[in-house]
Amino acid sequence: MTLLGQDRFEDAARIALGDGVDAALVLAFHSAGGLTRFASSQIHQNTWRETVAISVMAVVDGNRVGVAAGSSLEPDAVRSTLQAAKAIAAVTPANPDFPGLAGPASYPAANLWDDATAETTPAERADGVARALEEFPSNIDAAGYIETTANEVFIAGSTGLRAYATSTQAGCSVMAIAQNSSGFAESVERKLGALDVPVLAERAVKKAELGRDPADVEPGAYTVILEPAATSTLLQFLAFLGFGGKAFLEGRSFMTGKIGEKIMEQKITIVDDPIASDALGLPFDFEGTPSSRVVLIDKGVAKDVVWDRTTAKKAGRESTGHGLPPPNTMGPLPLNLRMEPGDQSLEQLVASTDRGLLVTRFHYSNVVSEKETVLTGMTRDGTFAIEDGKLARGVKNLRFTQNAVEALSNVEGVGDTTETSTELFFGGSRAPAIKVRDFKFSSATTH
Repeated sequence: MTLLGQDRFEDAARIALGDGVDAALVLAFHSAGGLTRFASSQIHQNTWRETVAISVMAVVDGNRVGVAAGSSLEPDAVRSTLQAAKAIAAVTPANPDFPGLAGPASYPAANLWDDATAETTPAERADGVARALEEFPSNIDAAGYIETTANEVFIAGSTGLRAYATSTQAGCSVMAIAQNSSGFAESVERKLGALDVPVLAERAVKKAELGRDPADVEPGAYTVILEPAATSTLLQFLAFLGFGGKAFLEGRSFMTGKIGEKIMEQKITIVDDPIASDALGLPFDFEGTPSSRVVLIDKGVAKDVVWDRTTAKKAGRESTGHGLPPPNTMGPLPLNLRMEPGDQSLEQLVASTDRGLLVTRFHYSNVVSEKETVLTGMTRDGTFAIEDGKLARGVKNLRFTQNAVEALSNVEGVGDTTETSTELFFGGSRAPAIKVRDFKFSSATTH
């Protein structure tokens, strides 16, 4: 990927921050990346995409706000985007909660870029696939992908605000598919060189082999070991269900009225830290506020939620640097959640369990009750019975219906290794395995 560079974005910003408005904010992205997919143990798709996006927020009459988006930094296109934003602002009702634009700021240092990842060729991704396939026996099919991306983010405001960052990311997902079982492993890092693709493939294959001819299992409440990918599902839903300032102020959050109270097991500490060395975030949010580390749950106690400029103004707080791109109806969200690790290996968590289930990951997960944080979904790609401290056999998948906060109140052990899962915009959640008692499965499946 060839970077456009901050000067190229500045040229567009000079136009977008033009006359005829009280204030304006420009948010622009340049993203490029390659994706190599494989299925049936062979590469079947290689793609390359490169996109440019620009969003202009125009403010007129003090607090009438319009936002328009475009896909070009060419002068005429930027002028058209600005004019569209002004036209929208002119017919938009006044917003008394508009907090104004952020001013200039300094941002925390962050090493987010890797040349080798940005310059990865299709042949290099194909080599990674080949190394994964070497771990597969002939009777198990391989599927998955290796992806590399590079990004530029630029923010400019009529207040003099300027923020610019470059970042890279590499991800690998591997599925092992046997006749009646499957296994899964994934990893996401800043650098392609940090991905150990053969190890991921080996993990997926072992799960598929152990899970052959899965046994029936009755629904009910079980002690479960949730591997990091499954733990991350709980974290990511909690991000949307209550770790943001808007839900908190509106009384929809499970954190509302609970600050200072113990709501989870003491072993659980959850933070949002966009600029941790192993995080995938940025040193600023999409309003141009510096990113900051926020402790949400401290040893089981509800401590805080994250704030953007609008919710912080309402609450009499300062923004924590968690604003989303405008127009934003969701309020602030923590996009880089992490559960702090414990002191037990996955093997020790299993060994301490007389009878239970190990869950590799969830899918088709959704919300049943927002305030009560009740979720439902399915197990997938490796669900195993635990007997006498050992993985005994694969079992058929189950549907869970479980209060997520209650699950984190019933934690009996926390793994000592964290892994990143990402389904979020410029972010991801990093979590360990956890041992949870009385995790509720509401129905069984036929496979």
